[in-house]
Amino acid sequence: MAQFEKLTAPSQGTPIRFENGQPVVADNPIIPFIRGDGTGVDIWPATQKVLDAAVAKAYGGAKTIEWFKVYAGDEACDLYGTYQYLPEDTLEAIRTYGVAIKGPLTTPVGGGIRSLNVALRQIFDLYSCVRPCRYYEGTPSPHKRPQDLDVIVYRENTEDIYMGVEWEADDAVGQELRKHLNEVVIPANGKLGKRQIPEGSGIGIKPVSKHGSQRHIRKAIQHALRLEGDKRHVTLVHKGNIMKFTEGAFRDWGYELATTEFRDVCITERESWILGNLEKDPGLSVQANARMIEPGYDSLTPEKKADIDAEVQAVIDAIGSSHGGGKWKQMVLVDDRIADSIFQQIQTRPQEYSILATLNLNGDYISDAAAAMVGGLGMAPGANIGETAAIFEATHGTAPKHAGLDRINPGSVILSGVMMLEFLGWQEAADLVTKGLSAAIADKQVTYDLARLMEPKVDPVSCSGFAEAIIERF
Repeated sequence: MAQFEKLTAPSQGTPIRFENGQPVVADNPIIPFIRGDGTGVDIWPATQKVLDAAVAKAYGGAKTIEWFKVYAGDEACDLYGTYQYLPEDTLEAIRTYGVAIKGPLTTPVGGGIRSLNVALRQIFDLYSCVRPCRYYEGTPSPHKRPQDLDVIVYRENTEDIYMGVEWEADDAVGQELRKHLNEVVIPANGKLGKRQIPEGSGIGIKPVSKHGSQRHIRKAIQHALRLEGDKRHVTLVHKGNIMKFTEGAFRDWGYELATTEFRDVCITERESWILGNLEKDPGLSVQANARMIEPGYDSLTPEKKADIDAEVQAVIDAIGSSHGGGKWKQMVLVDDRIADSIFQQIQTRPQEYSILATLNLNGDYISDAAAAMVGGLGMAPGANIGETAAIFEATHGTAPKHAGLDRINPGSVILSGVMMLEFLGWQEAADLVTKGLSAAIADKQVTYDLARLMEPKVDPVSCSGFAEAIIERF
């Protein structure tokens, strides 16, 4: 039994445990919650009320959530002391009970932890950040057809430059590292010419590992397998055309995973072209097929042509019988896109994408851009998932100037609660919340951030009023 310094766990309820990365959930799970800083004082009570009402209506008392208040951010400092932004009590509660939900947290001052959100992800190895971006009818959006966007961003959470391995320009260790790179590492490379890192440079390191990449992409593919039709699609988003050994490796390791561990249920884009060409013309030669999949085939060297021909033949030999004849169309399609092109494509061709698997930095950018298309961060949920824990969270900031005014939009945390219910396997309750929220927005029962953007203008409801409107529409 967990021991706490200043907390008292619920007397009723059952911890959530994990088996092979999946939650095992009783009918009365204990779920720690962090209210959050700033507007957390408003949005968490609204969220809890909605989630409790949905569970009660869906299961008639057969299932309940036993909430356990834990502390982080400014509220933790008030209870535990100065700079105690993330007390051990809170960490022990999440370790013990497995799943938690939280509001927005402040950025600590005074050194130590740079980001509470990042710290939680790293402490519990929550390696996949999951950010669904879908449109709810009636939500004001700057996009002409926001309803066409329905994607899930899978952002790797523990590596990349967000690992925070960096040095300031005037740091002695950083200066020594710069000198070593300039005098030893760069000359030894042989391909970098006379490049030098300028004096006065800050230096950051971008670690990307095969293990970290593949366990993250595995989660994305497993998610795609739960979807249907053309939503069974994972796009590896990268900048491998420039960062070949980090971003490019992420792409390559993703394809390797898809064509080994998931060989029976995955098809790569290039493989789909080869098999699709054969289905249209069963008598197509290997060379003709190669010419169709490789732009500029006729201008290639004989050696390169032979490589492409061999690739085509290898695909036909390996999966022609198992994936051919149209069977591949029911499988998970895995392709890749350059990161900057995705910003264009989710606006111009959003229907073509489903799950975007990315590294840390790209995922941060893309998920916020996609959220803006469907109504902004006030309606953007998020989850951080690992093998033995999961934390669901608001994706926006603390907005302290609005705290206590009962006016902020609780949609982000409410929808994160929907993700949590789905993670628990409580789909009936999750569907009630989604239905109620969709209907409330359609009826223009919205908080000020959405009301001010609607045409014609509508009178906003309060934060708590939005929660009531959702519940009334279950």
